[in-house]
Amino acid sequence: MSFKFYDLIGIMRVSMTKEIVIQHVAVECSDQQSADRFFTTILGIPKIKDTLLSKELSAAIFGINKNVPIEVYDNGKTRFEVFINTTRSEQTYDHICIEVDNKSGFITQCKKQGLNPFFVEKEGKQLLFVRDFSNNLYEVK
Repeated sequence: MSFKFYDLIGIMRVSMTKEIVIQHVAVECSDQQSADRFFTTILGIPKIKDTLLSKELSAAIFGINKNVPIEVYDNGKTRFEVFINTTRSEQTYDHICIEVDNKSGFITQCKKQGLNPFFVEKEGKQLLFVRDFSNNLYEVK
């Protein structure tokens, strides 16, 4: 299954002479197994690395004073840095929009893994969404 970002990844034009490209997207997942199931089993993006962000660096960057494991998934075009965090914050508007080449195959694979893709109607169109095992929301084109 091929996969690419719709609104986020690729080339964004701003008033500069150089094109801006998003290098990666970072999300939180509750555990490494759930991250593997979603990113590798469902999206087909291989894990290329796992590492640990020290509490000192975590505090300096994010203001969170704890060590945090990071799993990195990359297919050569799209990279996710997945922070493994067992505690989640309240509801947000955060979401990632992805494009798959086979929506029905994607839905089938999600359901096989225990996820519940859902449709929302907007101006007569059916928009497809799915939440991963850690409640991150994905819009699927």
